[in-house]
Amino acid sequence: QVQLVESGGGLVQAEESLTLSCAASGSGFSLGAMGWYRQAPGKQRELVAAITSGGNTDYKDSVKGRFTISRDNVKNTVYLQMNSLKPEDTAVYYCNAKGSTSGYIYWGQGTQVTVSS
Repeated sequence: QVQLVESGGGLVQAEESLTLSCAASGSGFSLGAMGWYRQAPGKQRELVAAITSGGNTDYKDSVKGRFTISRDNVKNTVYLQMNSLKPEDTAVYYCNAKGSTSGYIYWGQGTQVTVSS
């Protein structure tokens, strides 16, 4: 069993920055792709950024150039550096990871990011 725990959310003003972290814990696991999703009130959960175990990344168009996803495979942690935040980035951000052998999808509990104008 793998647990994902996010941290780093909060309330910021527009154009400020935040860094989210997601640490995986458990025993005997190996993670493949990891990612960050977000869900705003009344909207569907959407993929924000993803990173493979080899470091290849992909981003939602609206965050390209502002957000950077990275991972530390030794610490089993994925990060999301968010710069130039906009009010429309306000959402609950969820960490996601896929077991590299099991294929099971794990989710964190979510962390709130609120950007005021």
